[in-house]
Amino acid sequence: MFGIQDLPLFVLAGLLLNFTPGPDSLLVITRSAAQGWRAGSAAACGICAGTFVHIFAAALGLSALLATSSLAFTVVKYLGVAYLLYVGLTMLFGRRSGSAQPANASASQLPYRRIFLQGFLTNVLNPKVALFFLAFMPQFIAPQSPNKAAAFVLLGVIFNTTGTLWCHVLALTTAFASHKLRASERVAEWLTRAIGAVFFSFGIRLALSQRG
Repeated sequence: MFGIQDLPLFVLAGLLLNFTPGPDSLLVITRSAAQGWRAGSAAACGICAGTFVHIFAAALGLSALLATSSLAFTVVKYLGVAYLLYVGLTMLFGRRSGSAQPANASASQLPYRRIFLQGFLTNVLNPKVALFFLAFMPQFIAPQSPNKAAAFVLLGVIFNTTGTLWCHVLALTTAFASHKLRASERVAEWLTRAIGAVFFSFGIRLALSQRG
């Protein structure tokens, strides 16, 4: 269909890539541990929406600007750096309630709409995601494909579907484990800070990255 080739290999490679820990999966885990699976699912839906932006931008050729324009890449990169650092610092130094409460309520409680936006921005402001699509997708589109843009979008939808399903699995399993463990507020607080430090490190790594 549309000149797509090696589809089973594409699905397998996509699954393996989705399993790799990154800012997206960490955000889902954090929000699920703090507020339950619905919050994790809200983050997953935001990530899904952000991925669609990359898919259609790449299909339309807009993401090629990130690969060819140093200025465009730098602007988007530092927007992403600023946001990742902001999320990390918020988790590291955000206010904590002094009252005793269960682990899934120890971190700051955010409305689902804001969690969705966190997921969206964490994904869409990462230029490495755009470059990934430009480098990865074309390998599974035949050179003689009659409609390469449609093939690109279809592959992107498949990749995004499997990734979103995986994020929802992370949300459910993390919320279940958090409920069963019933960690103390102090343990949960330090776990949130540790993940905040990881987000901060992702921001630093993105700042030091090259287009390569």
